[in-house]
Amino acid sequence: MKIRLAGIAAACMFAAALFAADLPRGARYIGEYGDEGGMLYILERDGKLEALVKRTSYYPLTAVSDTVFTFPAEGFMSGTTLRFTERGVDMNGVFIPRREVNAPGTTFKLTPIRPVEELRAEAMRATPPAQPANLRKPDLIELVKLDPTIKLDIRYASTNNFMGTPFYTQARAFLQRPAAEGVVRANQWLKVKGYGLLIHDGYRPWLVTRMFWDGTPEDKHIFVADPATGSKHNRGCAVDLSLYDLKTGAPANMPSVYDEMSERAFPDYPGGTTEQRRLRQLLRTAMEAQGFQVYEYEWWHFDYQDWREYPVLNIPFEKLAPTKAKH
Repeated sequence: MKIRLAGIAAACMFAAALFAADLPRGARYIGEYGDEGGMLYILERDGKLEALVKRTSYYPLTAVSDTVFTFPAEGFMSGTTLRFTERGVDMNGVFIPRREVNAPGTTFKLTPIRPVEELRAEAMRATPPAQPANLRKPDLIELVKLDPTIKLDIRYASTNNFMGTPFYTQARAFLQRPAAEGVVRANQWLKVKGYGLLIHDGYRPWLVTRMFWDGTPEDKHIFVADPATGSKHNRGCAVDLSLYDLKTGAPANMPSVYDEMSERAFPDYPGGTTEQRRLRQLLRTAMEAQGFQVYEYEWWHFDYQDWREYPVLNIPFEKLAPTKAKH
């Protein structure tokens, strides 16, 4: 299924966002070139423009002009010249197209493989997986009731998400109490660093997980949970989140946008800028210190350590009563 990305226009927007920071000459060309078998990454590291070839070797680039850069004079890539355009790069006479990206502030979109209302009707008739009898009693608590400085951007309560349709009727975020308290502690720690937490999703009813799975192309299934086993989100033990700047209130510029189904979403993605990677690591450090583990394919998704102790739930937000923090 074709993924609708913003193409060259997004690359230009991305370049504009990059130039807001103090970055080296040629920063507009930061991105990915080629295909999975011969990927060329142009990235910024420690204030310098570099090329990463096949994710194995980094090469500092020297600017000849605003569009022409050379590899080091010695080594495997010696004598290699890069000539950039907005469409791609010419490497010693071989043109390598630039891969499409979502610019910061945009939303990743895909076309569901089936109509959303059809998916919804089926999910509402379906039954969540059977659960062991010895699991903890759920104690879902609303994050902002514990810490009102946590910001919400609940994408699935609007059309601003990867399927372009609302899945929740309320823009709220819940977690099991121990996980929620860990998020609050992470938020307090980040304040010292000048950042706060921006929540995109917490507890997710099982029927929404079923809709995501059934509506997402099979080659993107690593980015959605299998309803046959249930998601950590369904247990109230997973949270999707990012950072926002305390001074400006602006969301952090990460290596990819939220819910992007590409390699750029991976927590170890090597591309982008030093600042993007620093902020991604700052978020990870804050969350891992509180008993969360990042999902291997999504820098924004963190699972709480005790998720196995909670059942898969299918309770709509409307039936979750307002919660009060325990003192």
